Amino acid sequence: MSEDRKVENVIIVGSGPAGYTAALYTARADLEPLVVEGFLWGGLLQQTTDVENYPGYPEGVLGPEMMQQFRDQAERFGTRFLTEDAQSVELSRDGGLHKVLVGDRELLAKTVILSMGAEPKKLGVPGEEELAARGVSYCATCDAAFFRDKTTIVVGGGDTAMEDATFLSRFAKDVKIVHRRPEFRASAIMLDRAKEIDNVELVTPYVVDRFEPGENGSLGKAVLESTADGSERELEIDGAFVAIGHRPNSDLVKGEVDLDENGYVLVEGGSTRTNLPGVFAAGDLVDHTYRQAVTAAGTGCMAALDAEWYLRDTPPDPEAHWVSEKAKAATI
Repeated sequence: MSEDRKVENVIIVGSGPAGYTAALYTARADLEPLVVEGFLWGGLLQQTTDVENYPGYPEGVLGPEMMQQFRDQAERFGTRFLTEDAQSVELSRDGGLHKVLVGDRELLAKTVILSMGAEPKKLGVPGEEELAARGVSYCATCDAAFFRDKTTIVVGGGDTAMEDATFLSRFAKDVKIVHRRPEFRASAIMLDRAKEIDNVELVTPYVVDRFEPGENGSLGKAVLESTADGSERELEIDGAFVAIGHRPNSDLVKGEVDLDENGYVLVEGGSTRTNLPGVFAAGDLVDHTYRQAVTAAGTGCMAALDAEWYLRDTPPDPEAHWVSEKAKAATI
């Protein structure tokens, strides 16, 4: 291993609002960040049409356009990008240099910011992918306002489904909660709250068999199948909200940093610090509560400041890394 290899001040793994905001802040601090943004850069907002609840966009903005603007702003201040996926990481446990493998390149960094995000769990039924953002949604707080006075369903049986239905009921004319069992996993208080709302109805025991488009190409129908007798039921709807949970994209760091039982990266309260020195995490990778673009961007800012302060107060010694590598090579 050559001793003149570049050691980055900070490598940001992942993009989206958290990653690009972290890049903006670290770039303006002259840390020259390198963002491994992935082939599908921009995160979930690349799959979103209208974004109307992000501050500063009074007329709304398309998700892909918004992410391009985030990226352009970070690039303006010197951020560099690798539009590739990270294959693996080797994070130092003692404050040394961290390794990020991208293709056949091994990148070294004094600090790493993890911002790989999370993905909503999907039903995997016909029509779901084709009608995503055309009636099928995974975020009621993001999209409920588009379904004012419309007929909708929420698919799921936990607290998230109840919360989504309760919120959606303020806008939609009709909200049906579709669940595979007569019993719900939701807490009693959340279930009772949903039951008390006049325009919310429980539809059990059913699963969604498929989604079908209407005449205009947007969602027009959900075909349900009874889990009791296999019979079908058709619902004419304008919107469907899938609320069966999220899956954090933390496979890359499993066994490297501490995760909770659901796979979210654990950080110290009030910060973005993980259990490893010089490793920080932001965005939906750590957030199983809010999952909003604006909160992701906020934690991206926090991660950048945490990394900047870490480098100021406890700068890793690259020379110690080379000595350690030589010692390892000598034992092989």
